[in-house]
Amino acid sequence: MPHNPRRAAAVERLAALTETGPPPDSFLVSSLHNIRYLTGFTGSNAALLLGADGEARLFTDPRYTLQAGQQVDCAVSIAKGPLSKAVLKAVGKARYRRLAIEHDHMTLAQFESFRKDLPERTETLPVSGLVEKLRMVKDAGELDTIRRSVLLNSEALEAALSHLKPGMTETDLAAEINYRSRLLGADGPSFDTIVASGERSALPHAHPGNTLIGSGILLIDMGAFFQAYASDMTRMVHIGKPTKTYKNAYKAVLEAELAAIDVVRPGVKADKVDKAARKVLKAHGLDKAFTHSTGHGLGLEIHERPRLGRKDPTLLETGMAITIEPGVYLEGWGGIRIEDTVVVTATGCEILTPTPKELRVI
Repeated sequence: MPHNPRRAAAVERLAALTETGPPPDSFLVSSLHNIRYLTGFTGSNAALLLGADGEARLFTDPRYTLQAGQQVDCAVSIAKGPLSKAVLKAVGKARYRRLAIEHDHMTLAQFESFRKDLPERTETLPVSGLVEKLRMVKDAGELDTIRRSVLLNSEALEAALSHLKPGMTETDLAAEINYRSRLLGADGPSFDTIVASGERSALPHAHPGNTLIGSGILLIDMGAFFQAYASDMTRMVHIGKPTKTYKNAYKAVLEAELAAIDVVRPGVKADKVDKAARKVLKAHGLDKAFTHSTGHGLGLEIHERPRLGRKDPTLLETGMAITIEPGVYLEGWGGIRIEDTVVVTATGCEILTPTPKELRVI
């Protein structure tokens, strides 16, 4: 079996799980994102059994026989029935005695059913975030793919805005963004594209509707998956001449975003980045209008660790890809959010998002 550094790192973390007894001798991975990270498999039905000795076996169904053979660099078992039965059989055959399980990715019913049928000698150890913590720090290949995803996302925004015209609805523009993104090579959107105009921009996660895009505020939050890796960006557009209130609020949010970015470097706690953004907004009297965290990690999923929130003590590390996205939301008026994707570097951070952040008027 070829050496896989990601699985080797997972095994190393497995060996460190000694707080409740001897370390596990095996690990059942059920998160499809974690399975993809550890094996390269992209199918929709899979389980991965990883031994503390480095042995690895992927379980999937007959639909993916050819695909698994092409993508996976470990042993593969094709199960004609439920994957859990094939996994249980393999656990018994390998005589594993302490099996770690991703309890975050298994329902209670699934866990109880699985545990009931385990060999009597095998005990289970619920674990959380073992692979997700590995995924926080990206390697050079991952960062290159994220960079390409970010560039594609920015190009799609410009292409879509060039087709913005009177009479378009929020749904029309969201569809145009998704279409342009696909034309540029995206696998698809990394989340439901947000287009919110006027007072609806005060909804941080507004769903595009049949509202006509008219004069005033227009918030666009969009992302793309490119070769499985996500990008994320929010930009504001003002249709027609902006008011003084809008200009002042926009200036405050931009200052907050730049202040947060300025804090990003290895060794800094995630909550310190959040605090930097809130401090600026408080100086402008807008801190209570900021209702979410300052950012999040991204990669194979749009939301990954760390969470750049008030109480996240995670230390930033070189290679982390994160978003910085402070915003303010005022009911009956609207909202403003500015978001970039950045990478933590040895000396600070690199802003990947090329789209300008100056106040934009159409």
